[in-house]
Amino acid sequence: MIIALIAHDKKKESMIQFVIAYKDTLAKYNLIATGTTGKLIKEATGLKIKRVQSGPLGGDQQIGAEIAKNKIDLVIFLRDPLTAQPHEPDILALLRLSDVYKIPVATNVATAEILLRAMERGEFNWRAIVQKNEV
Repeated sequence: MIIALIAHDKKKESMIQFVIAYKDTLAKYNLIATGTTGKLIKEATGLKIKRVQSGPLGGDQQIGAEIAKNKIDLVIFLRDPLTAQPHEPDILALLRLSDVYKIPVATNVATAEILLRAMERGEFNWRAIVQKNEV
């Protein structure tokens, strides 16, 4: 399973604290993150993370491309809903691709916790559920 980690500037500290709290769970999976977020997470936790460009420099599009290739299983994207983002079209494209390819997305810590706790309990087999419902 590959988990994408993305955080807007004002949410990076929340992301770091979240990853620290769920480090043991996240360590079991392959992680990919946008540039600065990935760097900060790696420095704080030592987790192995594949880094792409920073979001405004194309990182959101790179994650979106991985989603389109069916290579991402979960996106945790801590968004700052109160600050305008200059690369908002890229963000919306990433979220649209997540919807098109039925990739679960958590945009806040509460939702991310629910998803990771389900993973810890072995209850996160969403691909099988989606495939069953499409038959």
